[in-house]
Amino acid sequence: MFNDFKKFIMTGNVIDLAVAVILAGAIGLVVKGFVANIMMPIIGHFAGGVDFSDMKKVLDEAMLGADGAVITPENAIMYGEWINSIINLIIVGFILFVIIKAYNKTKTPPPAPADPGPSELDILKEIRDSLKK
Repeated sequence: MFNDFKKFIMTGNVIDLAVAVILAGAIGLVVKGFVANIMMPIIGHFAGGVDFSDMKKVLDEAMLGADGAVITPENAIMYGEWINSIINLIIVGFILFVIIKAYNKTKTPPPAPADPGPSELDILKEIRDSLKK
């Protein structure tokens, strides 16, 4: 069983999958940084200086003690974070689309199938026609 597992792990497909997962994680971090540090400030600027991550609907205010310590934390719907996630998804989808489109352009098209030539029926028809003459 150990040898079968070793053969399975050492196949090219599993290694390729592992590399793809690692690269996807790295690309995800790069895209997340791009969205958070570059795109969201630009979008916030054109939206009137709004920082989407701060947008929320407070359901219950935080309760503070006499010394200013939080007794009960604030309960809020953080819809701004959700907007950030949607923008992140759109940007990641677009970047993956561009990467896959570029990758598909590098692949060579499959060779055209060879001309099969005349079928047996066509050859028999030619023989019949030539015998008739």
